[in-house]
Amino acid sequence: MAFPFDTRYASLELLIARAKKRMPRFAFEYLDGGCNENINRDRNTDELREVQLRPRYLNNNFAEADMETELFGVTYSAPFGISPVGLQGLMWPNAPEILAKAAFKHNIPFILSTVTTSSLERIAELTEGKAWYQLYHPREEWLRNDILDRCEASGYDVLVVLADVPTFGYRAKEIRNGLAMPPQLNFRNVSQALVKPQWCLEMLKHGVPGFKTMEKYMDKNMNVKQLGQFMNSTFSGRLNSDRIKSIRDRWKGKLVIKGVASDEDAEEAVRLGFDGMIISNHGGRQLDAGESTIAVVKEISEKYKDQIKIMMDSGVRTGPDVARALSCGAEFTFMGRTFMYAVGALGDQGGDHIIEMLKMQFRQVMEQVCCERPEQLQDFRVK
Repeated sequence: MAFPFDTRYASLELLIARAKKRMPRFAFEYLDGGCNENINRDRNTDELREVQLRPRYLNNNFAEADMETELFGVTYSAPFGISPVGLQGLMWPNAPEILAKAAFKHNIPFILSTVTTSSLERIAELTEGKAWYQLYHPREEWLRNDILDRCEASGYDVLVVLADVPTFGYRAKEIRNGLAMPPQLNFRNVSQALVKPQWCLEMLKHGVPGFKTMEKYMDKNMNVKQLGQFMNSTFSGRLNSDRIKSIRDRWKGKLVIKGVASDEDAEEAVRLGFDGMIISNHGGRQLDAGESTIAVVKEISEKYKDQIKIMMDSGVRTGPDVARALSCGAEFTFMGRTFMYAVGALGDQGGDHIIEMLKMQFRQVMEQVCCERPEQLQDFRVK
């Protein structure tokens, strides 16, 4: 069998191990960690992997597995995409562009975070306007409107409004490493970076990362302390119905809410006119005492499936995980850490590598259980 990826790193575990060796410790810990004791980060994946599928080997009607999935009028090559991740270029230089290019090449969605390190215009250029944009809600209406105007002018059709960061999670390692707001490199971090030569070379090549989308609104001479004050004063993550209605009235494309973690919020999202919701708990980085995302998907998918597109991230890491999530009622999935581990491990080749690997894993599950279409996986779940 021919494998379309580097077979030395044929599992997520191998990619994680290599990424840990190549990334500075502070960068890897930022990527890998949850909040508090990492309980909800681990619960997300542990409970997802309790889901079991039942194969039907004697299904004479099975033809072949087709992974294509329609979402908001677009047919994607597989039912997974790349979640928004902040500070990507700090974890691995040029990471957002690496992943945006790979997503476009392989025809899967890439979501750009407001607080990542490439501008919305640059990512739109790389993806011919086919990326999605995640909005951290600004306090000022004029700033929000200007960002929305830039998204519209750049060709974005899907706007993702973030709901689950009304306050920042307590992340002890980030506090110790100086990656709480404002992010800063202390002596410990510099010494960690100096022993990672490939990371340093890439950083020299691409330059010190910054909040590129937000640079338009910043004083060019800001120091680190002033940058932190600017970011804290600029954004207010707490949403309310008035803010959402204002966005819904202004935004002409598809509108998605990310961070739904309860039946009550799902009902409100439908009432407020969202086209889709991403069941998410920010990768377990916000509320350690929260439920797993798969528990919420199981609870609400049947109730709302005909009213709104139901998607999921947080806890999904591999092709079999994608199949498990779809079998519980999610219509599409997103992953963040998985893609960043791959870029940390393999640099420019990481995006292509992980997408090919995930596709092969997911297709193998479909073929093993004799499922022809992703939306049919619910019929194979052990209830």
